[in-house]
Amino acid sequence: MANVAKKVSWSGRDRDDEEEDGQAGETTPLLNGTGPAAAGGRQLTPSSFLRIGQLSNVDLNEDVRELETELPRQHPNEIPHNEKLLSLKYESLDYDNSENQLFLEEERRINHAAFRTVEIKRWVICAMIGIFTGLVACFIDIVVENLAGLKYRVVKGNIDKFTEKGGLSFSLLLWATLNASVVMVGSVIVAFIEPVAAGSGIPQIKCYLNGVKIPHVVRLKTLVIKVCGVILSVVGGLAVGKEGPMIHSGAVIAAGISQGRSTSLKRDFKIFEYFRRDTEKRDFVSAGAAAGVSAAFGAPVGGVLFSLEEGASFWNQFLTWRIFFASMISTFTLNSVLSVYHGNAWDLSSPGLINFGRFDTEKMGYTIQEIPIFIFMGVVGGILGALFNALNYWLTMFRIRYIHRPCLQVVEAMLVAAVTATVGFVMIYCSRDCQPIQGSTVAYPLQLFCADGEYNSMATAFFNTPEKSVVNLFHDPPGSYNPMTLGMFTLMYFFLACWTYGLTVSAGVFIPSLLIGAAWGRLFGISLSYLTKGSIWADPGKYALMGAAAQLGGIVRMTLSLTVIMMEATGNVTYGFPIMLVLMTAKIVGDYFVEGLYDMHIQLQSVPFLHWEAPVTSHSLTAREVMSTPVTCLRRIERVGTVVDILSDTSSNHNGFPVVESNPDTTQVAGLRGLILRSQLIVLLKHKVFVERANLSLVQRRLKLKDFRDAYPRFPPIQSIHVSQDERECMIDLSEFMNPSPYTVPQEASLPRVFKLFRALGLRHLVVVDNRNEVVGMVTRKDLARYRLGKEGLEELSLAQT
Repeated sequence: MANVAKKVSWSGRDRDDEEEDGQAGETTPLLNGTGPAAAGGRQLTPSSFLRIGQLSNVDLNEDVRELETELPRQHPNEIPHNEKLLSLKYESLDYDNSENQLFLEEERRINHAAFRTVEIKRWVICAMIGIFTGLVACFIDIVVENLAGLKYRVVKGNIDKFTEKGGLSFSLLLWATLNASVVMVGSVIVAFIEPVAAGSGIPQIKCYLNGVKIPHVVRLKTLVIKVCGVILSVVGGLAVGKEGPMIHSGAVIAAGISQGRSTSLKRDFKIFEYFRRDTEKRDFVSAGAAAGVSAAFGAPVGGVLFSLEEGASFWNQFLTWRIFFASMISTFTLNSVLSVYHGNAWDLSSPGLINFGRFDTEKMGYTIQEIPIFIFMGVVGGILGALFNALNYWLTMFRIRYIHRPCLQVVEAMLVAAVTATVGFVMIYCSRDCQPIQGSTVAYPLQLFCADGEYNSMATAFFNTPEKSVVNLFHDPPGSYNPMTLGMFTLMYFFLACWTYGLTVSAGVFIPSLLIGAAWGRLFGISLSYLTKGSIWADPGKYALMGAAAQLGGIVRMTLSLTVIMMEATGNVTYGFPIMLVLMTAKIVGDYFVEGLYDMHIQLQSVPFLHWEAPVTSHSLTAREVMSTPVTCLRRIERVGTVVDILSDTSSNHNGFPVVESNPDTTQVAGLRGLILRSQLIVLLKHKVFVERANLSLVQRRLKLKDFRDAYPRFPPIQSIHVSQDERECMIDLSEFMNPSPYTVPQEASLPRVFKLFRALGLRHLVVVDNRNEVVGMVTRKDLARYRLGKEGLEELSLAQT
């Protein structure tokens, strides 16, 4: 136990550092009240692990109030935040079916034909997920194209007018005001209506698929805000892409369709009722995430691999085929609708929201001597990605502490929008990089101070949607950009994208990362062609592609899926090997310094996320040391009043209760008989499934599994269920509703063994028993997620009511 790290203070530093600071140690309370002010300064000993239930549950709100009374001047608006905390506000999802009598009776009644019908319904749902995700992607694309086109035409007309007669500051003001006002609307709807719609949504979906219940993450309202928010943030000219949020949108669509009803609209279509449980919903959400990737990049295989690599913690082979089907349908729907919209109905030339365009392999093959160059680019991408993540980490910490009020978040988003426009304008204004208009494919050529028939090259990068800028950097002929232009653009856009990720707007990080990488990759290619006296193989477009892959890999650390997405989006298998090399190198180099962006944000939100394996050095810990005690058990036939009191007790707030067989006359607890969930007990109380006296077996309306499914997923709180004084004296028989065969582990089992069982089976509760099969403790997700590998070996996080 000696290698469990020390407890940490509010400021995120170890206690030793604090005592070196002198007075800091006297005023800052440590998490468990173990600061120097606390009598005796209690140390964490192995025996105190057994009482972990009481030891680690800290109410942060009390401590915040305490802090504010002690330090009124120093931190008036600061929310103390510590990365070494684990939040108690996140509940787990039940990925393990409760095999009670009702469930088994229903399953036994279903014959082979009924099973076939269920399977067909699964395929129908996957097709619907694909169609709706494709349609949402079309809607986003068409609206963004029209609104952004309108904005750029207005600003371009204004700039052209004022270039001739002076007064360009008006153009800057117009551009900045347009950006800030559009982003303000996008930020207001996210900050005030649905905060979970902020960002790309990938970390939230990753947590959901891992088994963590993130509030509101797959609600209809979230989808509406997400779609409107991403349109407004892209039109508002922020350094964001619309591809990341498509993954979240696909997941919400999947969760909604698979349940056959909308709780937000209070409409139940009475279809797909069999799928109203967490296990089924999770599988469809994986399909939705894959369909989102597929619609974004036109990469159905990449979508399946993304869902496998980043999303799904649980996987089976039937799922792969269904998810691939949903992805294909999604791409096809988007392709068909956009082709009709662009006026060439039979052409099917828009497979995704972003199409990188075809790379001509004959002109742009690669040779064996370029492989070390690609590896070097991977190293650069890894270092730049790690720098991006580290800067974003400190920025997010600052935001959590100080910019936590919705109005401040909106102001920050407007500020970033105005600064982005100002930086773009100043860069275009100062650039003297003029290129001939003839033969170029620039959508909005700005002449500014260039001669007639020429356009400003910096404007193609800044005065455009990021997707178009990426394609330009890939395909513009050599000589279209001045190295100085590319260098300045990379530098500025890097910091803008870093500042933008984490704002309270719906936005993805995929496209900004690709754009930064494409810019420095093209610069690298131009430098190479200077060095090699214009060799045919040193084509800047090819290096722009590798740079884009390196930068994105360095930031998000995806390997397999990203290789396939890049290959599918460019329609070119030739570059598969170099892209894979670049991504592997970027991941290895980036991981050496700091975590990937999504994992970092999951950690900053204090989510109890379970990785694939237990921490490497955790074999010294056993189930006895990690479990929560004491456990609240119920008897098989229990008084209704006892059940109501246990559920109403806010201090424990347990969600699973072991059911034991015990004699009411003795205090001795007998062996474990089953496990019943809070949600099941609430349904029983709501339907008043009571027996009047202990010895009388009253015939009442039998509950069916349908009653539990109808209450899913928003079970009523215990406070909303009225139980009269007479009813409190009745008994309740749990035999047919409890799960009679819950998973258990002996208290001597090692932590990695417990972790593997819990993680692989997607459990929510794991009962710890002694050699007489008596309940001694309970292992939940938070007990396992609390241990992680830190810089000084195995460290234990504290649990807090954040």
